[in-house]
Amino acid sequence: METRLEVLEAGGGGRPLLLVHGFCGAKEDFADFVQPLAERGWHVVAPDLRGHGASAKPGGEDAYDFAIFVNDLLALVDELGWDRFVLLGHSMGGMIAQHLVLDHASRVAALVLMDTSHAAPDGLDPDLLAAGVEVLRTDGLEKYLELTQAMADDDPLGSEANRRVMRERPGYEEFCARKERDASVDMRVAMLPRFTTQADRLEALRSVQVPTLVIVGEQDAAFVAHSERMAKAIAGARLAVIADAGHSPQFENPDGWWSALASFLDEL
Repeated sequence: METRLEVLEAGGGGRPLLLVHGFCGAKEDFADFVQPLAERGWHVVAPDLRGHGASAKPGGEDAYDFAIFVNDLLALVDELGWDRFVLLGHSMGGMIAQHLVLDHASRVAALVLMDTSHAAPDGLDPDLLAAGVEVLRTDGLEKYLELTQAMADDDPLGSEANRRVMRERPGYEEFCARKERDASVDMRVAMLPRFTTQADRLEALRSVQVPTLVIVGEQDAAFVAHSERMAKAIAGARLAVIADAGHSPQFENPDGWWSALASFLDEL
């Protein structure tokens, strides 16, 4: 059964570029850059993944898995009429992007892996994730959000850069809270355990043969080492470590992030 995905889109007729957000993210994670990319000749599409944002939220834990997200994205690009496309994936979106390029290599013209990992991110506690899943199942989203907020200081994705943007960018804290509330409980319950149990893809990534950029914020402790290893494993890959940035460098150091991404895309 097809799943309805809401998208941001600009630059119809340009070169295909698909932007994939992360866990509990949204298409608006790229909103500041959709039009600038279109002006550089790209047909940019940024979807809300299933279970996120304004896209459909199928019920049941079995409605969510990396392979299911991949199939949704392939259905989307087929609907767009794209044979090959440049693929950017952020965090969980980068994990999905790895599955897509490994299983459907002929569809990907170039790859951008952004603040993501080839296996379980560093610093994630499987027992803590399991406890979060249990809270979601028994007490619901509100209780889960209360607990995660109380433990924010121990968040492995937290950084001074993120805290700075929370303080300084008007509406950013509310934007992040809205994305959290829009994300499906069933999606969370299904995907949280997968982050620590997923198979290591590092050796498989050595087979990737398309131009690749690996981007990571220098303060993104859970993903820096993974990014370094992926950039070494993929032949010819470029690593861009973004200063003064954590897990979302497009917000935390937008100029540095844009410079790294735009220069890579311009060379394709």
